[in-house]
Amino acid sequence: MPSIAVLANALRFLSIDAVEKAQSGHPGMPMGMADIATVLWREFFQHNPTDPTWPNRDRFILSNGHGSMLLYSLLHLSGYDLSLEDLKQFRQIGSKTPGHPEHDLTPGVETTTGPLGQGLANAVGMALAERKLAAEFNQKDLSLIDHYTYVFLGDGCLMEGVSHEACSFAGAQRLGKLIAFWDDNGISIDGKINDWCIDNVPERFRSYQWHVIADVDGHDANAIREAIKAARAETEKPTLICCRTQIGFGAPNLAGTSKVHGAAMGKDEVALTRERLAWNYAPFEIPDQIYKSWDAKAAGGDSQSQWQIIFEQYKNAHPELAQDFMRRTKGELPKDFADQQNDWIKSLQQAAVNNATRQASQVAITHYAAQLPELIGGSADLTESNLTHWKDAQMLSHLNPGGEYIFYGVREFAMVAIMNGIALYGGLTPFGGTFLVFTDYARNALRMAALMHQRVILVGTHDSIGLGEDGPTHQPIEQLSSLRLIPNMSVWRPCDGVETAVAWRAALMKKGPTVLALSRQKLPCMMRDTPTLNNIEKGGYILWEPEHAVQAIIIATGSEVHLAIESVKQLAEKNYAVRVVSMPCTDIFDQQTAAYREHVLPKQITQRVAVEAGSTHLWAYYVGSLGKVIGLDRFGESGPAEKVYSALHITVQNVVKTVEEVICQ
Repeated sequence: MPSIAVLANALRFLSIDAVEKAQSGHPGMPMGMADIATVLWREFFQHNPTDPTWPNRDRFILSNGHGSMLLYSLLHLSGYDLSLEDLKQFRQIGSKTPGHPEHDLTPGVETTTGPLGQGLANAVGMALAERKLAAEFNQKDLSLIDHYTYVFLGDGCLMEGVSHEACSFAGAQRLGKLIAFWDDNGISIDGKINDWCIDNVPERFRSYQWHVIADVDGHDANAIREAIKAARAETEKPTLICCRTQIGFGAPNLAGTSKVHGAAMGKDEVALTRERLAWNYAPFEIPDQIYKSWDAKAAGGDSQSQWQIIFEQYKNAHPELAQDFMRRTKGELPKDFADQQNDWIKSLQQAAVNNATRQASQVAITHYAAQLPELIGGSADLTESNLTHWKDAQMLSHLNPGGEYIFYGVREFAMVAIMNGIALYGGLTPFGGTFLVFTDYARNALRMAALMHQRVILVGTHDSIGLGEDGPTHQPIEQLSSLRLIPNMSVWRPCDGVETAVAWRAALMKKGPTVLALSRQKLPCMMRDTPTLNNIEKGGYILWEPEHAVQAIIIATGSEVHLAIESVKQLAEKNYAVRVVSMPCTDIFDQQTAAYREHVLPKQITQRVAVEAGSTHLWAYYVGSLGKVIGLDRFGESGPAEKVYSALHITVQNVVKTVEEVICQ
């Protein structure tokens, strides 16, 4: 049987050869972490290459995702559906081996990584999800969920602020089955990091209440093996294994330097590295005995078969739980879920309660949580403001791992990145709250949720200048338009409790993330007949239709919809016939048929005014060159909400005046 060193060299040279062929990539990290990866994957890692979706597999996350060829080499050698030809297509358009790992593109890749630190936060979410689902489903004699979450990370990951947020949270949660491997090589793109990063990482993690295993030789198989055993033996704390490694290990002239971080080494250095490591094979050549030693298909199949026997026993003993487990791990909603909400939404319309939409959201959460045990909520230290808690929800903690509600603390970025990990794990639908303006802190994690098409819901309350006295630091202006620009992101800004309920239903059904922008201030419930009610889910619809032929259209969202309604009433007294279109979700509206969009916004009616207490630029698309937009392209003011609206000219009077101008121009 080939030695650990030889098996690790197979990883190194597949990575070197792929980067060299592409003339692009990062060979240094795969070369430095190959020994650690070899010991972990061959001796401890529980997985089945023939079924990458097996629920009880260990999770492996490459947070330092620039070293993607290490992961691709591991997957290829272990027996996943990733061929040698796929490796040769590294970083090429349409290949299964992109520059950074992408979820749902490459079998065995658990999450998309590259923005440093976020993979680590994703791993925290996965470990949290593992513990919660184990608490929900495991029975005394039958365990369906019992595995580890492993994450590789580098110096760059630990410099990113999200690592501090996520790891502090993980320590408080005491995630004992989370094991992180720090690639302590002291090198980043700019060179030796000791000129700009002098953190005492072991002490930092001890302060987070992590179990720290320091000074492990990352090129000594026995040392790595013993460290992993010690990490698995610690059940009350997450573990950081500090692995001293050399970036570009084996390269005679480039090892230990930043020059091997992010560029092909060149044919001369590659040849010298082959000589140094006694790798006497051509590029991409792997001997059969090495393939046989790496192949994990048989062992993985046996592990999953043993689990399947337990699951069959579980189905017989606990059929309802088994059915729910299967539904949830497949990411499916209960049968006819959408239709079952229609009567409830109609009842909200009939009740016509005037509420802030954050309050309406809490009503919706309470309703949907009773039907969806997979719903897991939280807030970044704004629970009482976001109203994300519900009556029966219990706090999730190490003392109550089956709880439904997470107190994230003031950690917006980590909250969303952790939610991404929870969603990726499967079986749970996470939502979390903060003020809409603070989505800026979490923006890149929201972008990653959209890139990965994950069902992650961000409750963004205090969505406009309507929050008043807290002033411009807390009043979102550009956030709505900015979030709407993210592909696959739905942004709902409902105008009342009915639209809020529909928005929540849409978010729970979407394969992708949603931001719910909700008001602090109370808003009136709009009146709708049944056809109008049914059109809310289309993202934009006719809320008010005049008695006579339409002369102009007002498009409004959220708290400005009632301003539009009051405006058309005054305009009617002046004999102007004006339609009001409520547009709670622009991207959903844009997905409707051309006929429906033409029905709502006919091309021949160019007299249009859009009203939203935020950036105006997006609305030019809907009002056209002859229309006008009432909004804000400046920051707000501190004062009572109604006075702020008046001072910034978002008023009924200004809407009426502007509509008259577009009609008469």
